[in-house]
Amino acid sequence: MLLSGFAIRSKIVASGHRQILAIQMRGELLDIQNALLEKADHSVHMLTAGTIAVIPKEEIVALTLARPRIGHAIWVYTLVEGSIFREWTVNVGRRNARSRIAHLFCEFSLRLRLAGLGRHDEYELPMTQEQLADATGLTPVHVNRTIKALEADGLITRPNPRSILIADWRKLADEGDFDSNYLHLTPQEALIV
Repeated sequence: MLLSGFAIRSKIVASGHRQILAIQMRGELLDIQNALLEKADHSVHMLTAGTIAVIPKEEIVALTLARPRIGHAIWVYTLVEGSIFREWTVNVGRRNARSRIAHLFCEFSLRLRLAGLGRHDEYELPMTQEQLADATGLTPVHVNRTIKALEADGLITRPNPRSILIADWRKLADEGDFDSNYLHLTPQEALIV
């Protein structure tokens, strides 16, 4: 379990390029699906400094068998992870660069707020432009141009390279084709004030 910091899931292709598949935040389980699988099909790395709690996979399996409600909660957790993964696949495969970045910024705003790491309209982005490129299938140069265009259009401002201030969340969400349903939040969690 990630107690602090940020982690990424990624794969390296034959050319040496990395595709970031997911961002993990405080309070999230890292690689819970591998409690039942013998071999991981991707890597998990810390994106920032942080702390993890290591729980032996045998203990996870025993706990889920002894406590069905915990087993159900972990099952639901992995299903939500799958839902987020599918949305990231659509983001890379079917959205243009502007929508990809806007979508990611909206997702971060909700997930960081829920983790107590930001607000829906203001947060510190835990990724460099190179890492954003690896997550969105773009080049770092294209990411830079896209972020600058979002700024020029007044959708975001950045007091420093890692700060994101969202001027109009709904407009950014429209730009990013963002619908939070894939995050499976409660109505209260999904509420944008």
